[in-house]
Formats: sequence, structure tokens, C-alpha cells
Amino acid sequence: MDQRIGGIIHAYQKYDPASFPPPTQEPPDLVSPAFEQAMMYGEFRELSEEELARAVRLDPSQIQGLGPSIDFLKAMLEERKRKILETYEARTVQKKARKAFHQAAKNVRLPKQLNDTYRQAINREQPYLLEALWYRAEGISGNAASELLKVAARMADKHNIEELDSKYEFTGNESMTVPKALEIKEELEKIDELLKQLEEAAKSAQIGLIDMEMLGEFAEPGDMEQLEEMRRQVENMIREQAERQGLQRGEGGQFRLTPQAYKIFQGRLLERIFSELAPSRTGRHQGNVVGEGAVELQQTKPYEFGDSVANMDIPQTVINALLRQGDERPLRLHSDDIEIHKTRNHPKCATCVIMDMSGSMRYDGQYMNVKRMALALQGLIQSEYPGDFLRFIEMYTFAKLRAPGEIVNLMPKPVSIHDPWVRLKADMSDPDISETQIHQHFTNIQRSLQLARQNLANCDTPNRQIVLITDGLPTAHCEGEWLFMLYPPDPRTEQATMREAALCQKEGITINIFLVPSWSQSEEDIRFASRLAKSTAGRVFFTSGNNLDRFVLWDYVQNKREVIT
Repeated sequence: MDQRIGGIIHAYQKYDPASFPPPTQEPPDLVSPAFEQAMMYGEFRELSEEELARAVRLDPSQIQGLGPSIDFLKAMLEERKRKILETYEARTVQKKARKAFHQAAKNVRLPKQLNDTYRQAINREQPYLLEALWYRAEGISGNAASELLKVAARMADKHNIEELDSKYEFTGNESMTVPKALEIKEELEKIDELLKQLEEAAKSAQIGLIDMEMLGEFAEPGDMEQLEEMRRQVENMIREQAERQGLQRGEGGQFRLTPQAYKIFQGRLLERIFSELAPSRTGRHQGNVVGEGAVELQQTKPYEFGDSVANMDIPQTVINALLRQGDERPLRLHSDDIEIHKTRNHPKCATCVIMDMSGSMRYDGQYMNVKRMALALQGLIQSEYPGDFLRFIEMYTFAKLRAPGEIVNLMPKPVSIHDPWVRLKADMSDPDISETQIHQHFTNIQRSLQLARQNLANCDTPNRQIVLITDGLPTAHCEGEWLFMLYPPDPRTEQATMREAALCQKEGITINIFLVPSWSQSEEDIRFASRLAKSTAGRVFFTSGNNLDRFVLWDYVQNKREVIT
């Protein structure tokens, strides 16, 4: 007797292998939205689960099969909207609203001095004029103020019904009362808002965008339970992925950044930057420097006086001796037999990055590009060049060393003085004067270069450089204990800046200037950057803010492949 192959066939609910995301699918990026928020607003506020769910953009395929179809909910709302429009007509109710408004307007009795304004308010149908009359009629005896409120209400009804007719195309025959028409308007606007939310949720899987309470007015209870379950499952998935990506859950149930999150975000920045470089044939692995180094290459070369025998290719050297000597024994090596491995030189580099956080960097969000670049550079050095020296300096009226963990919180200083001509100085040796009393939004390149030079002075490498990121001329400098704040930029400030730059050059420090665009940038800003680079044998890069991270990182990598000195 034939027997069927196999056993019991199980049917698993809520799981469709064709549509449910596989376990190997790339998890949603939760770290980048959190960092972008922090860089924009300067301090990272802990995010609740709902805020995190709203910020994260998921792949819609990741929520397939978890609940009712978003397309089904959209079809249900669109059907409800279609039935309303096919049932009612709006012409009759407009006449009713207009009649009620004019009837209410006739019942108002005002003093003579207010009649002209009242007629203008009624004829022009201006609510703000009625509001002004109500304030003036409040102290008058009688019921004028209450009658004005009724007129304002009827005017609002008339405007709302006119908006209803212009916004929606009614094709039915059933007439509406004014209250019914206002109720229909509110219902249709709710449907439109929900359709917009569902459309966005279909694109980004942001279930948190949907107003569940509003949707509950139209959907069946069973569908709402499934949708609420889907929302909880999405939140659980986000919570689990957040913890895996370094967003640590605090005591209050909120999330905060951890070093792991920093590492993930920096890695994604580097991946984006170097993937953009590949199409332009500036790949990451070209231009190796050959010379004395620690990394062996497969290529070899004949021995030259001064080469280290530690890099000798012993098998090839012996083969060379055998080919030359033949069967003669003992085997004797000559200098011509010796083959040396070529090596790649990875010079150690010391870098100070000066980040302009003066008032002008707020425009066009340039400060975010600076912070994004700094985080990417720090991630690059940590991951690939851990022996390198890196310091970050915040530049404004003063100059301050900043740890990598403080970069996210840096913000451009608010402009606290708006005079077109500023000539200020402060004696910083005076114990009664503190930095908090000084205007913070000026640009002190001279003090920033001085601080960078002091930090690079004791580095044990000749390859030292300053990366100066700014948008224009210096407007502050120090002379001894005196701090000068001069706007428009003064030649005295430029001279002090040039003197400090000359000291950097004397100590072998290269200055690379990355000039970002600004609304106030002029030809003189560009000329200053050129003069500063030319006088110190440095370089100027003219780059848009969006490309700043790519330019800085690639310049750093290129310098690693050649001995700067």
C-alpha cells in the first residue's frame, strides 16, 4: 500500500518566509540619528523609546507580517472618505452659514463711535477687527460684548464651511446643517492626517508616527489590537538593536550614548567618506612610500649599503649564492647575492585640529560639518594609526583644548554685540575679569595657533601639522595679558597672527588651512588665508562644508604616505 512521504504539516501563523526579514538582514541604523541630533543641538539629551522610534528610519520589509497591512488601513480610510463625499452636498450649508452670520450681525447694537469699525469688520469679514471691538465694548453696559462673540462665532463657521467646500469635492445630494458640516470637516481632516501618517510609515516603518487614538475612531477594535501589537514589537526590536549598537538604557528607561556608539558612528562616517572617494580614482590604497620601515612588501631589491639585514630575503639570497657558486662548497655569500625586502614607510604624524566655533559658523550649519569631520578623523586615527598624536582645539574669542568626547557638545558662540564697529580690549591678568564676562563670538586664530604649537612642541616626530578650519579673517588676538577684540578685522590682529604662524614654521610645523564658505566671506578672507599659507609654506584648501570631512581625511591619509619633512 502506498504511504505518503513525510509527516504532519504545521502551519505557523504570523510568519511568512517570503516576506519576513531574515536574521542576517542589516539592522537599522540607530546611532546616526542620535549623533546627528546631538551635533545639531549641542548636547545629547537622553531619548525615550518613543522618541527613538520616531527618529529611526527602518526598512519597511522589516515589519512585514507583524500586523495589519498599512495598505489595508489606507484603503479603509480612503473608502470612508469616498462615502462621505458621495453622500453630502455643500452648496446648501454655505447658504445657511451665510444667513446665520448676517442675522447675528444685525442683532448687534454698539455706540456710534464703534459703528464705522463694526461695518468694516462685517463687510470685510475680518475676525481681528471684531476682536478689537470686543475689547473696546467690554466696558460698555448691555450685552454688546456677548453679541460680538456670537457674530465672531458665526463668521468662523462661515469661513470653515467655505474652506470645506473649496478643499473637498462633494458629489452627493444630502444637505447638511452647519454643526453637521463642521463635524464632517473635522472628520475629513483627521482622515487626511492619518493617510499622511500611514504614507510616511509605509516609507520608513516609523509606526510611532501614527496617532493610534485618532486611528481608533475609524478602525475596527481587532485591527487596532493588531496594530498596537505591531507597534510594541517594533519598539522591542528597536530597543534590542539600540542596546547592541551602544545606546545604553538608563535607570529612567531612556537611552544614552556609549563609547561603543561613538565607534560605530565613526566607522560609518569613514565608510561613507572613503566610498565617495572611490569613484574619483582616489582610492584608499594607492601611493605607498617605499623606504626604511616596519611593514614588509613582497617586492625585493639588491642590497645597498645602509640597508638593514633584518629585512633580508633569506631564501632568495641563498638561491642567488647557489646560482653564482654552483657546486662549490662551502657556500659563501657575497654582497651581490643579498636581496632585501622593500618596506612601506608609515611615518608617525602629530596633528592639532583647530575648529572654528565663532559666531559666524552657525550660518548654513557649518559647525555640524566641522564636528562631523573631527569625529571621523578621530575614528580614523584610533582604528588605523593608533600611534599618531591628535589634539582638538576649539577656537572662538579664546582657544580651549577639547577631548574627543566633548566635540559633540560644541556649539558656535552666540553673537552678543551687534555694533558695526567694535574696538575692545581686556586685561586677562585682572582677577576681577573672567572669561564669562567677555564676548565669546570673535575669532582668535593667533591664540589657537599658539596653543597648537605648544602641544606639538614635545612630539617625538618631525611630521607635525596644524589643520586650521575657519571661514574668514581673525577678529581677536592676544598681546601678553591683553586680549583685543577688533571688528572689522584690523591689521594689528593679522600681524599678531602672522607672527605666531612664523613661530610654527620655525619649529617645523606645517599649517593646512581649510577655508569653508560663509555668508560674510569676501575676497579679503581668501587673500588672508593665502598670505598665511604662503608665509609659512603651508597649503589652503577651498572646500564646501559638506565635503570638509572628505578633504581633511584624505589629506591626512596622503600625508601618511609621504615624509612631510
